[in-house]
Amino acid sequence: MPHALSRFGRRRSLQAGAVLAVVLGLLAWWLKPLGERAPSGSLTFSTGVPTGVYQRYGERLEDALARDMPRVSIRLRTSEGSQQNLARVAAGEADFTIATADAVATYLRAGKPGAERLRGCVRLYDDYVQLVVPRGAGIESVADLRGKRVGVGQEGSGVRLVADRLMTAAGIDPTGGVTAVSAGIDTMPDRLVDGEIDAFFWSGGLPTGAVQALSERFAIRLVPLDDALIAKVQAAGGSTRYYRSAVMPADAYLDAQQGESIATVAVANLLVTTDRTDPAMTEAFTRTVINSRDRIGREVHAAQLVDLRTAIYTDPLDVHEGAKRYYRSVKP
Repeated sequence: MPHALSRFGRRRSLQAGAVLAVVLGLLAWWLKPLGERAPSGSLTFSTGVPTGVYQRYGERLEDALARDMPRVSIRLRTSEGSQQNLARVAAGEADFTIATADAVATYLRAGKPGAERLRGCVRLYDDYVQLVVPRGAGIESVADLRGKRVGVGQEGSGVRLVADRLMTAAGIDPTGGVTAVSAGIDTMPDRLVDGEIDAFFWSGGLPTGAVQALSERFAIRLVPLDDALIAKVQAAGGSTRYYRSAVMPADAYLDAQQGESIATVAVANLLVTTDRTDPAMTEAFTRTVINSRDRIGREVHAAQLVDLRTAIYTDPLDVHEGAKRYYRSVKP
């Protein structure tokens, strides 16, 4: 009898195991489309200038992606900024990138090549426009830049776009009213210290490492960008609606701000891809961006501001199907 019961028990165990396997198989099929596997292959992520927040964020995100997607080879590619990033992704030269919402809207409105293929994945953190001058300079507003040598960002950058708009709103022709110096955040601080430029614009997350380092070795000041100026920028219409009034907290750059908050302009950053990108790859990429927020944020402060509650709002871009899958999977 014990032997018969043992055989009966084994048979019941096998049956239970078979049922469990079927249930798990059905659950896996329900959660992931039939035949879809973990993403594999390679992807290129277009970032920004070497010392900017885009690049620093990209470097930390690369590590997180490597852990989460071990079958994917990831390549980072530096760039001049948002405008060049969008052109690369639209042309298929990169798979993912970061760009400001105003740069995206400008690209779409201009009907540039591949614009209709662009898709959003995540609304990331905000960029803050920073107009940096030596502390003793008599520059109190954008209007005071007239006749000065001004670093305006590289040709393909988002800062170039907003710098031109701010100067225009202040009554300065950005092509003739100043000596515009095309340079990125990797060289503008040294040029300011060496007296080669009188001021420079930067648009990035807070704090930007290059500006922070500059403030610790050279006396600088941040020029306020007030509501009246921003209203004039917004009056131009179109993609300028993505700018909003903001305040840089007093502790963003302690040495430069000396305890004062600074009025400025903010614009959202978006994680961008195209409709060519595999949904499984996009879903996994989006998941890593959200899940790695706190870990990356310990080194790149701006990453802490990525918020699942607002991440899906990638206006002016439609959300990629793969990103939609992720947001559906975490919906309460």
